[in-house]
Amino acid sequence: MPRTARLKSKNGIYHIIMRGINRQNLFEDEGDCTKFIQTMQRYKEICEYKLYAYCLMGNHLHLLLMEGKEPLETVMRRICGSYVLWYNNKYDRVGYLFQDRFKSEPVEDDTYFLTVLRYIFQNPLKARIVTKIQNYTWTNYIDYIEGNNRTDTDFVLNFFSTDRERAITSFIEYINIENADECMDISEKRRVTDDDARKVIKAHCKVTNAIDVQKFDISIRNLYIKDLKESYGLSIRQIERLTGISRGIIQRV
Repeated sequence: MPRTARLKSKNGIYHIIMRGINRQNLFEDEGDCTKFIQTMQRYKEICEYKLYAYCLMGNHLHLLLMEGKEPLETVMRRICGSYVLWYNNKYDRVGYLFQDRFKSEPVEDDTYFLTVLRYIFQNPLKARIVTKIQNYTWTNYIDYIEGNNRTDTDFVLNFFSTDRERAITSFIEYINIENADECMDISEKRRVTDDDARKVIKAHCKVTNAIDVQKFDISIRNLYIKDLKESYGLSIRQIERLTGISRGIIQRV
């Protein structure tokens, strides 16, 4: 069956999602995330694209960018190809890492542009990995606040105000507001990595370490276990592995 032609953006701005093949993690540790960001920076200079937002999750990532002198397909091929070569060498593996075709949608309306921007930055929040957007390391949200030039923040901040201090304040308010935004996303249920699961446990159960869940009274402990399974999608084995609570107890809850 022939592929559907990719929709072209009149202004060259796209929301992009790349996924790991067979739901495989794209980033195993912080070094992998750092390398991917460095790779984007390198090709940003070569391809001259504008990068407005990124968010690196366990087995997928979101980008919001505008094409420069090279078409989107070339940009993605350069970024993915370079990262996969490095990743395969690091982990002594061969073959594909990314799903063969990235997803993209044109972003041609100013209102929708800001919606996508907020949607990308709120991804870790809605996945319950963090309780505050600024606490997630692997987005460029902080660039807008600290004035870092690694990404193209001026274009976005000018939507809010020509006064930089006022623009940053309005940006923070807009990005952090609760909403029911709907944008293109991955259709599969996201597999929660142990690192993300550990963060979920600590945030939801309000503990310093995941194993501290053992210290709660049985009734409170069981309520937390129920939430972790049903609301957050953590597996029985994952909860057992991270909290030290026996599988039998977790299964019975």
